Amino acid sequence: MSDIIHLLPDSVANQIAAGEVIQRPASVVKELVENAVDAGATHVDIVVEDAGKTSIQVVDDGKGMSETDARLAFERHATSKISEASDLFALRTMGFRGEALASIAAVAQVELKTRPADAELGTCVSIEGSRLVGQEPVSCPSGSNFMVRNLFFNVPARRKFLKSNQTELSNILQEFERVALVHDHIAFSLSHNGTMVMNLPKSTLRQRIVSIFGKKLNEQLLSVDVDTSLVHLYGFVGKPDSARRKGAHQYFFVNGRYMRHPYFHKAVMEAFEKLIPVGDQVSYFLYFEVDPANIDVNIHPTKTEIKFENELAIWQIVVAAVKESLGRFNAVPTIDFDTEGAPEIPVFNSARPVSVEAPVLDVNPDYNPFKPSSSRASAFEGAGKVPANWESLYDGVGGSQETVSNDFGSEMFPDTEMDDMSLYAGTPDAVEMSTQHYQYKGRYILTAVKSGLMVIHQHRAHIRVLYDRYRRQMETHGGQSQGVLFPEILQLPPSESVVLEHLMDDMQALGFDLSVLGGGSFSVNAIPAGTEGLNPVELVRSIVHSSMEKGCHVEEDVQHYIALSLARSAAIVPGQVLSNDEMEALVDDLFVCANPNQTPDGKVIVAILEQKELELLFGD
Repeated sequence: MSDIIHLLPDSVANQIAAGEVIQRPASVVKELVENAVDAGATHVDIVVEDAGKTSIQVVDDGKGMSETDARLAFERHATSKISEASDLFALRTMGFRGEALASIAAVAQVELKTRPADAELGTCVSIEGSRLVGQEPVSCPSGSNFMVRNLFFNVPARRKFLKSNQTELSNILQEFERVALVHDHIAFSLSHNGTMVMNLPKSTLRQRIVSIFGKKLNEQLLSVDVDTSLVHLYGFVGKPDSARRKGAHQYFFVNGRYMRHPYFHKAVMEAFEKLIPVGDQVSYFLYFEVDPANIDVNIHPTKTEIKFENELAIWQIVVAAVKESLGRFNAVPTIDFDTEGAPEIPVFNSARPVSVEAPVLDVNPDYNPFKPSSSRASAFEGAGKVPANWESLYDGVGGSQETVSNDFGSEMFPDTEMDDMSLYAGTPDAVEMSTQHYQYKGRYILTAVKSGLMVIHQHRAHIRVLYDRYRRQMETHGGQSQGVLFPEILQLPPSESVVLEHLMDDMQALGFDLSVLGGGSFSVNAIPAGTEGLNPVELVRSIVHSSMEKGCHVEEDVQHYIALSLARSAAIVPGQVLSNDEMEALVDDLFVCANPNQTPDGKVIVAILEQKELELLFGD
């Protein structure tokens, strides 16, 4: 039997590793910027073209590399961060695997110019698809200059799955923000297609947060600082009144490294229990300093999942620290009774003489409750008499006894069956239903149909109606605008502002009027007609966050999520009381829709309790 096991070539092994480490242009930015931080840089400049698809350049003023190190850095598992296994439990650097540069070079064309501060000449190394193209001395500033061109040029399947430029740029900005938030002592800049997107000078931690997310956030932050034997926890949490349904900025960092940790997120939310509505989120920026021996960062190539040795104890510290911060800054709301319409009680003055007259009680000693008075007698006078024209009261009552009026003023049809598939035809005359409706607990509309009792979820029904209307407006650009009294200013971080700029054309078709003010600021001048009463800023912000969550990049997907997000925001809230005319209009609009039975995201709108099921309930 011939041998079948063989070693993979380095180029193939590097591409396999690249599939885990380098998933999109944002991954390249993350790895190169983290290397610059580990190299002791004080200034890091990032230049991207076409959201990183054409080129990514990262320039730093770190310690640079020698000629030998520059070439060896692109080999797999070549690193200066660790030298033995025990070093994994004493990590103070961002990288340590030695896979990043090898993975980047496997799927792109890379050029590195680097020079140590004590050398007169630097080195230029060129690599394409893990193959060394050239290496030569070059005159360059001290530090390192990485140029990555044509990402995934040799893996067309991976390049095909990249999203739109706006989506990829948003991902780059998110990675940029995560590194910049934890290294406020380093100056960062990022430009895209020749335009400066973000320029962050050296600053304090609070200033760095405000520089990225806007000045408005500065008013909402409460500082946290607790030092224990297990962990030093510091940073900021948002005030309870800054809670929002979507778009809260939530970041955890441990030893200078961004991490995701759902368990600690629950700890923060535990501290805000009963202070914010259920489902709302608050912003937080929390930094953990722990002994590297007590954590394990070597779980996933992205190094965002970290295990803690004392998770339960740290969970309790997080809850206590956040609660202490809320109490220290009086962020916990005090009891404030509703005084509107309350009687004004005068203050008692002991120096002023008080004269109080005793109340006088007027009693009728001749009153007898068993003796009918003239008024009581008149109230019952004629109660037992039959009116002379009693026959007119029954005009029009005759007819078949099979027709029985129900509690809703509609008619049931127990002896006839309706083909329930006609309900799904989407036309108003496909369903024979009553014009009288009953609203149950402000959530459901009940009405009689041939086959039984139809129940309509009114909130979802309104979402379906509004969604179809908004989609038609986007297709015909026929959205009606309602101007706001004063333009509202919306401030977004760069990672969200690029998404909004991508959505503006479709939002314009809906009736939004937005102006770009620069620096992540937008002016909301008008909103679609029918959304009056909603907060214009939060309405736009909700649409942006919904688009980011879904990662939509095709025009059809973008329009779908914009229309769905706006419909959810503008739909009647659960519990809203409707008149019969309003219910009738909603039902009519629903059955004009192409699919009245489901919301755009697949939730059930209409259900029917058939006549046979009703009869079984009562044993008929």
